[in-house]
Amino acid sequence: MYTPDHFSLDDSRALRAVITENPFAAMITPGPESLEISHLPLLFVMQDVGLGCLQGHLARANPHWRSFASGGPTSVVFQGPHAYVSPSWYRSTPAVPTWNYVAVHAHGRPTPVEDRKRVQAMLEAQVDHFEAALTDPWRLGNAEDFVKRMIDGIVAFEMPIERLEGKIKLSQNRSAEDRFGVIAALRAGGDNALAEAMETMTED
Repeated sequence: MYTPDHFSLDDSRALRAVITENPFAAMITPGPESLEISHLPLLFVMQDVGLGCLQGHLARANPHWRSFASGGPTSVVFQGPHAYVSPSWYRSTPAVPTWNYVAVHAHGRPTPVEDRKRVQAMLEAQVDHFEAALTDPWRLGNAEDFVKRMIDGIVAFEMPIERLEGKIKLSQNRSAEDRFGVIAALRAGGDNALAEAMETMTED
């Protein structure tokens, strides 16, 4: 990922935060004839050593998982808040339109998990994580027999993270007045997530 120094995000805690707050990712693995690309939710799991691990699953009918067998590299792209930025929001001129965004790439080598007990535990952890914010969380045990049958139709996997890279392009190359103008315009348009990210960066 092309990342000028002033847009680089290299703080491991901040990188993990982007992943956990934006878990729906694009997974890209070289296949025998072309790139395999799948869009899926992934659960970040912190480990005692290393950068952590990503857990997820693919439909068994999806040929993507077969590319894991080669042991080749896989890249996973997590997209944080992003939005168009109009030059009319700046105090200074001249200027051109641009796009502000936050992105993290995780690189590693996924391996399938075939042990049914481990797969069940991984599914329970993922469901519990994504249901946690709901008033009446659903549990995997609510449909235990159905889930056991469905496990045959998926391939669970783990991907220890070998490398993380992040880019946080939030008008750092503009003046404070220009950044405040972008934040105000984003707030007015209802794009609070990107405005908050810019405000946090400004406070830091």
